[in-house]
Amino acid sequence: NFSDLPNYSDQYIPVYINKDNTPANNSITNQGATLGRVLFYDPNLSTNNIISCASCHQQEHAFSDTSGLSQGINGETGRHSMRLINSRFAIETNFFWDERASSLEQQTTMPIQDHVEMGFSGENGDLGFSDLVTKLESIEYYPELFNFAFGSAEISEIRIQNALAQFVRSIQSFDSKYDEGRLQVVNDITPFPNFSVLENQGKNLFIQPPVFDGSGTRINGGVGCAGCHQVPEFDIDPNSLNNGVIGSSDGGSDITITRAPSLRDLVKQNGESNGPFMHIGVSNDLITVINHYNQINTAGNSNLDPRLLPNGNPQNLNMTQQEKNAVIAFIRTLTGVNVYIDEKWSNPFVN
Repeated sequence: NFSDLPNYSDQYIPVYINKDNTPANNSITNQGATLGRVLFYDPNLSTNNIISCASCHQQEHAFSDTSGLSQGINGETGRHSMRLINSRFAIETNFFWDERASSLEQQTTMPIQDHVEMGFSGENGDLGFSDLVTKLESIEYYPELFNFAFGSAEISEIRIQNALAQFVRSIQSFDSKYDEGRLQVVNDITPFPNFSVLENQGKNLFIQPPVFDGSGTRINGGVGCAGCHQVPEFDIDPNSLNNGVIGSSDGGSDITITRAPSLRDLVKQNGESNGPFMHIGVSNDLITVINHYNQINTAGNSNLDPRLLPNGNPQNLNMTQQEKNAVIAFIRTLTGVNVYIDEKWSNPFVN
């Protein structure tokens, strides 16, 4: 219904959220994001009419996938499908785990043009992107949607990119227990009145930097997660290097991973993970992630972030079980509710 569109362009954003990577030439509009939603869920964007963006980025799992690797038209993806929630609210403008896309706009059509994922690669007998444009021009609803979003019925890669990016940037989550508490205090260091003792302890550990001795063993302070995952957006510091996970789906090593999604909605309200963590889906269990950072393994890694090498030695946070439990309790407060059920981010083809 073009006269009654969902609100994508003027959603509530908390006053303490300051980061926004939306480019000046692609602000979110209700019309553009509506087109983006249709494109996101349409399997016609794959050569076999089976795989859509939403096949790998599922609303019920924070727009990620519960499989370690996702299924494309010609096999499995090489890396885990990254959560898309709050992609807009970050300093980082590069996308993919290895940052090979310089913007969200560029990223959106790269899976479409991948031989394994959606098939319009234009190589080795695959159809090319121009074939996709021709295909969309022949589908009755697209000329009207493109005209509605951009003022003419022309379909192009740039317009597809802009519409998809608008939809993805519109996917936001700010109704968590963390947000409820943050609104009641002046800063993140202050105890949140709605938090348990354990959650406030975990928050302090997450935010406060550790104090290390000469061997790289923590002797005081917090555990410093916020050094790379910056509050209150919990986005990745764009200067981050590799986090110490260098496995690859082909059994080799991969030290090029330097990006991560927001830590918001890592898990659901019930604590169940929104898919396995890290680029190769190492585990569904947060304690595995905590243990990884507790004692960093540097073997074979020439691209490790220096923050994980205090005084030139592998980080040893020396965390107690109580501290681990506290950090996990805090991370669970970052989970929202509405993003999993809001119809404006759901499949428009269901009905």
